[in-house]
Amino acid sequence: MGGHLNINHLLFLGHGALWTIGLSLIALVGGAAVGFVIALARISPLKSVRLLSAAYVQIVQGTPLLVILFLGYFGLAAIGLQTSPLVAAGASLTIYVAAYLGEIWRGSIQSVPKPQWEAAEGLALSRTQRMMKVILPQAVRIATPPTVGFMVQIIKNTSLASVVGFVELMRSGQIVNNSLFEPFVVYAIIAAVYFAMCYPLSLFSQKLERRMGRGSVNPALA
Repeated sequence: MGGHLNINHLLFLGHGALWTIGLSLIALVGGAAVGFVIALARISPLKSVRLLSAAYVQIVQGTPLLVILFLGYFGLAAIGLQTSPLVAAGASLTIYVAAYLGEIWRGSIQSVPKPQWEAAEGLALSRTQRMMKVILPQAVRIATPPTVGFMVQIIKNTSLASVVGFVELMRSGQIVNNSLFEPFVVYAIIAAVYFAMCYPLSLFSQKLERRMGRGSVNPALA
């Protein structure tokens, strides 16, 4: 891929962009699954569960993603557990995303008006029924805008996966630049691709926030 910038370089960058999207989806799906458990654990009636989930959130949020990636790849290799760059990057981002989504969703659940909780209790619903039929449907509306907004951070954070050898957009840009030695052009293209992926999500998040702000919460038990 030497010489001047050509279609082969662009296709290689496009392939890296697809892997960026793929890794972002892995992190989002995995992080959402774990984050939902974390959110419920954070409001559990059991103190031990609340403390353990709070400790997880504090540790992960207090640790740079770069360190988590190093531990997930080089740390496991040091104790004899070999992992591929994709597995290490996907697992590390899942752990990272789960802590943040868990807190976003915990706050959304607790933002449901208190009368809704009291009305559900007044109907003698079990805790599971209260959550599934009354609280969570309202919490989803509250959580949607910040969740979409956080997806922008997920996409941008995938660029750190290059440190463990995963060839996403940033790593493919480094490879192309090493053959062309045209950093301004190459990284300008990379920036434009990231912008094209992130900006629509930012606009969508803002649109959702405005829509949720205008709309009133429909009380499930009014």
